[in-house]
Amino acid sequence: MTPRRRRLVLVLGILAGVSVAGALALSAFRQNVTFYFIPSEIAAGKVPVGQTIRLGGMVTRGSLQRVPGTLEVHFVVTDSHHDVPVTFDKVLPDLFREGAGVVAHGQLRTDGTFVADEVLAKHDEKYMPPKMADALKRRHGEPRAQAAAPADTQDAAGVPAAGTAAGAAAGAGAGPTAAPQQLAPRAAGS
Repeated sequence: MTPRRRRLVLVLGILAGVSVAGALALSAFRQNVTFYFIPSEIAAGKVPVGQTIRLGGMVTRGSLQRVPGTLEVHFVVTDSHHDVPVTFDKVLPDLFREGAGVVAHGQLRTDGTFVADEVLAKHDEKYMPPKMADALKRRHGEPRAQAAAPADTQDAAGVPAAGTAAGAAAGAGAGPTAAPQQLAPRAAGS
């Protein structure tokens, strides 16, 4: 074999090896990617049955049901347009509650029930999955927190400011503006 032919075989071998390694890496990456859906997308049929996905939305108030004697729970996740029933058979996170944001990892069954193998609860009081926030904005025109009170009438903790009517009602009888209380004199010997 001539040196030129050897170099060509070597280059082709390296190219084939890199191509196979790239194909294997891409295949592994695709298998580990988990797509995120909201209940409206599931209702529209965008999710194949049995595919592992993440379901995000809000837990419907009054939907949490526990199976006595087991860890199994049933609840409903909504995006205000469609609902998806969820089944979970492990310990729920401490921050999980009805009316709060949730992301569940699992698979959709043929009957439309989502079987979760992991449930992630919101991490603060303002958390909402991004697609859920977009769905609410489209439905209501603006986020509820902004619609409830303008930013200048609330302090950083969301408490109505003292100069507003809401602040006056909230602060009535409490705080530094409240009338001081008279303390009863102590009886001798107490």
